[in-house]
Amino acid sequence: MALKANEVERRLDAFQAACARHGVRITPQRVEVFREVARTDEHPDAETVFKRVRGRLSNVSLDTVYRTLSLLEELGLLSKLEVLCDRARFDANWEQHHHFVCVQCGAVRDLVHPGWDRLAVPEAVKAMGEVRRIHVQLRGLCSKCASQERKGGKQSRC
Repeated sequence: MALKANEVERRLDAFQAACARHGVRITPQRVEVFREVARTDEHPDAETVFKRVRGRLSNVSLDTVYRTLSLLEELGLLSKLEVLCDRARFDANWEQHHHFVCVQCGAVRDLVHPGWDRLAVPEAVKAMGEVRRIHVQLRGLCSKCASQERKGGKQSRC
């Protein structure tokens, strides 16, 4: 789903500020790759970003998209989600949130649950290192896939 224009503009402003802060050149390809992820809450994969950006910039390559997504992740502008049985997906939402992943269609949805942000870290984990962020990923069937399964349709792919 597309986000409100003011949210996309806020994200683009942060993109420009981060590039300036890190001495990263702002190219049309980088802007369009970032804009494509920043404008939606769909959590697109690299190939989806490539296809959409290619419609606007015919000179962009898949390699450029992959390198740009990696750079944007390094700059802290995107996070990469490794979802079940799927390609890596990208998220430009910097607010603390968690994810619901449909194991049938692969849809990824953001969800906020402040209680999960404050989960108690077990002592065994504390001994491993310092926890800086908690991210909960729920896996199941979205309502559309669950309805199809009840009607005898597709079974989970993962």
